[in-house]
Amino acid sequence: MKFRTVGRHLKEGTKNLGRNGWMTFASISAVAVMLLVVGMFILLILNMNHMATQVEDDVEIRTYIELTANEEQQVELETTIEQISEVQQVTFLGKDDGLNNLIDSLGDGGEAFESVRGENPLNDVFVVEATNPQLIEQVATEIESLSYVETVEYGQDFVERLLQVTDVGRYIGLGLVISMMLTAMFLIANTIKLTILARRKEIRIMKLVGATNGFIRWPFLVEGLLLGLIGSLLPILLVIYGYGYVYDNYATQIEGRFFSLLPVFPYMLQIALLLLAIGLFIGAWGSVMSVRKFLKV
Repeated sequence: MKFRTVGRHLKEGTKNLGRNGWMTFASISAVAVMLLVVGMFILLILNMNHMATQVEDDVEIRTYIELTANEEQQVELETTIEQISEVQQVTFLGKDDGLNNLIDSLGDGGEAFESVRGENPLNDVFVVEATNPQLIEQVATEIESLSYVETVEYGQDFVERLLQVTDVGRYIGLGLVISMMLTAMFLIANTIKLTILARRKEIRIMKLVGATNGFIRWPFLVEGLLLGLIGSLLPILLVIYGYGYVYDNYATQIEGRFFSLLPVFPYMLQIALLLLAIGLFIGAWGSVMSVRKFLKV
């Protein structure tokens, strides 16, 4: 394609934006709102997945040793647990340390437990870490069947519920995004149709004198791409600066043991490129769908 032809297509496509002012505004607004929702949804899901991964990595199996087990039996149990292939590390937590942790966690209310130090009712505990968080349940079941084990506790139920919530949020967001994409594509297609209807006689004459479909289609494709491009700029800026503001001012306040926000970069750059690609795709697709039937002369 010659440079002069490319310039002509760009000029015509840009002119088309002003020929239907309100429909152009509606199309750009629909793309902007849709991409803003998409960007916020992606940020939410990425942080939820990040949190779920952190929780999974921190899940431990707390193996409570029978009160009647002596030191030799405890060593035997520890050796047996370490020999399980899916076990990465075993840490012994004595009942005195457990009582200290309990008293510290209760703050001023923990003073009531000082009186039981002489006859500590707690169990000695082995804290077990698995090589893979997905194997926690399997390892816990195997440990529970061993001798000198009173009970086994682990946080897998919480992790499973968290992942279920993540999946539900993902499905709801996906449905919302698809519906808004279809709305934006419909508005863009109708905006371009209005331009085509106003120039249908010109298009018919161009076809009769031998203009190719591609020559006629390109200005409208440029128009659709411009609608998608302009509509994506505002949500990209809002998502980047909005998330950056939240991260800079509130990240330390909402971070806890199991949760930390994803850093602004490189994730914001990746999301910006994704939103731009979606905007251009919607614009191009809306243009192609609206032009196709008008080229049949």
